[in-house]
Amino acid sequence: MSNLPQEPGNLKDAPVVTAGLRDVLVASLSDALTMPGVLAGIVYLVEPQRSQLKAAVIQGSVPFLFGMPDVMPADADHASATAWRTGAFTVTGAPAPEPGGAEPPRLIPFPYCAASVPLVSGSGQRYGALTLIRPLVPGETWVLSPAQRAALDGAAERLAAHLDTLAAQGVAVAPGPNVVLVGGLDNYGDIEMQTSGWGAPGAPGSAGLSLMYQVHRLSTRLTQLTSLDEIISVVVARVMIPFGANGIVVGQITDERLWIVGASGAGTALIRELHGASLAVGSPWADAVLTHFPRFFDSASALRQHYPDAYDVDDAVRGWAFLPLCVGFHPVGVCCLTFADERTLTAEEQVALMMLADLLASAVERARLAAYEHTLAESLQRTLLPRSLTALPGVVTTARYVPARAEAGLGGDWYDVLQLSDGRIALIVGDVEGHSTDSAIVMGQLRSAVMAYAKEGHDPAAVLSRAGRLLAELDTDLIATCCVAFLNVEDGVVEAARAGHPAPLLRGPDGRLEYLDVVAGVPLGVAECAGTNSSTVVPPGATLMLYTDGMYRVRTGELSRSTLEVLAGADGDLEELADQLVETAADGHDDLILLLARFEGGVPGASRRIEQLEIPRHDLAGVAAARRFVRDCLVRWDAAEVTDALEVIASEAVTNALIHADSAVDVRMREYDDRVRLEVRDSDAHPPLPSAMSVSDEAEQSSAEHGRGLMIVDSLATAWGSSPHGRGKTVWMELHSARTQ
Repeated sequence: MSNLPQEPGNLKDAPVVTAGLRDVLVASLSDALTMPGVLAGIVYLVEPQRSQLKAAVIQGSVPFLFGMPDVMPADADHASATAWRTGAFTVTGAPAPEPGGAEPPRLIPFPYCAASVPLVSGSGQRYGALTLIRPLVPGETWVLSPAQRAALDGAAERLAAHLDTLAAQGVAVAPGPNVVLVGGLDNYGDIEMQTSGWGAPGAPGSAGLSLMYQVHRLSTRLTQLTSLDEIISVVVARVMIPFGANGIVVGQITDERLWIVGASGAGTALIRELHGASLAVGSPWADAVLTHFPRFFDSASALRQHYPDAYDVDDAVRGWAFLPLCVGFHPVGVCCLTFADERTLTAEEQVALMMLADLLASAVERARLAAYEHTLAESLQRTLLPRSLTALPGVVTTARYVPARAEAGLGGDWYDVLQLSDGRIALIVGDVEGHSTDSAIVMGQLRSAVMAYAKEGHDPAAVLSRAGRLLAELDTDLIATCCVAFLNVEDGVVEAARAGHPAPLLRGPDGRLEYLDVVAGVPLGVAECAGTNSSTVVPPGATLMLYTDGMYRVRTGELSRSTLEVLAGADGDLEELADQLVETAADGHDDLILLLARFEGGVPGASRRIEQLEIPRHDLAGVAAARRFVRDCLVRWDAAEVTDALEVIASEAVTNALIHADSAVDVRMREYDDRVRLEVRDSDAHPPLPSAMSVSDEAEQSSAEHGRGLMIVDSLATAWGSSPHGRGKTVWMELHSARTQ
């Protein structure tokens, strides 16, 4: 920056604004602010390092006062920096730039004009600049009259002379650590704002302060929120309602498209028009985002004058405001306000809306990142859990995984069901402490180790002992709890051991509940643990429940009474029981794992044969394979009378899974004495619910097709349901077999 003025010798390294300097600056600025239409004035002084100009005093009406920049680079193209650098009077304007053009840094959150004169001493020393700000009137250029120019030059000369005097007295003429704010300017805009409903008539400054109160309250509330739903609710209360809008739409930009994340009061036609719209020049919201400047239209005719094809979707809307949501110079979304009546927003209201939009932008981006991190963490943990449980005769199992609330972080809970080489079934539930990526990584290591030790033929206590030693050798300070139970499906003997984990709960065929008498042990990774095996004989029809402490109530550290009552009263489908148990327990304070195993033994109704078919992802030919699979099973099981109905059911369920879940599909058939059961498993945890959607609603055609398919299932099946598991869901359908009716 060789063209910059040289540093004057009287500037010191640690300047402090004295009372004398402050009084001179305030008085001189007030003297300059007599020009009609001026809403703010700023005295900039150069810092000792000569690299930037910093505001020493800002005077103006509220809310403009709070929108003025307090610092700028000395080599910037703005009026103040240019005037100081060149020593010449400078006028610049910052209109909303044309879409697709350059994007100048937005120092002030509205289109403005700035007139700046350098503060130059008689000896040529440049202290800074005196700058006046006024709103930019569309189609006009700010041209100062000779009298106005002379008044501004005179104010600058008088101020420079005062600064010379102070410098001669040894006062450091440099900006201090804090900018001095001065209100006033004859309460510019108060009357106009009061007619818009802001402030108290006759109370100077009341209107501007009322506007800034909304900015302050929104800022305070947004710092406390992390979810988009909460953010939208607060924006409705602090933006839409105070400004008299009848609708608001907030959208995020992802992959050059706008995706609506929240709305209130806006018509569905407008939301459909905006949702998924391309970020391209030619629409008011896109132009606002691309230029970083808002677009305001006080009437429908004003909107169509600039955008003839825009939004012929709601004749009830008369006014519009499109506010770009930017974090720094990075656009993240848009906020659209609609007004039922023609609405001319004052300059003050426009400034306040842009301040609100900047606050909203940061909150929306923060919520987006938090949601992304939580989704990524949840996906990681679900990936580490089994995709499906092993299907085995003589026992029916189901599991649930419910992640903690987003703010709780990633957990380390896991479960497994394995068939061992001796025919027994291993039921495993574990929990690594903490909520972090480290917890999930250690969980994956422990899960693999426990599975391997169990497959090698070690008893439950030995499995835990080896897993504990492994965890102690890992480079981690984390500990874990675990429960391992081996169930012999021939005689009902359960051999179990636990390492600091909650005891398994057993429900007898008569509904009586008891905890298995298993020595608690110490958590894995705490110390060398030999472990202790305990054996229990469970009768046919008994249900074994393994779980993590996410099932506990926070206040008591125990299973709730309602959880115990649901388990004791259960006599129906195991999937429904799992859903009910989760509902009684899940409060989001911690990850939750629930593993249920019903030992059927030789009781009537026990599953006798199980067949399985795997269909690859995107293989639509798999639908025909599923129909053949069902037909062949029913022929072998002597239940051909339900073939037609179950083939149709299989076709609909598998088609839905392939199209909507976008995953491989696991199809299973179970034979019971009185019925047959079809299970379709995929990796999408969202439940497929039948819906009475209108066929004529073209916007929802895809979802309507999905709903009608499940309505067919609902009409043909004796019973059906959908249950989530660790990495997706299971949709099950049952038909009674006529041979036993």
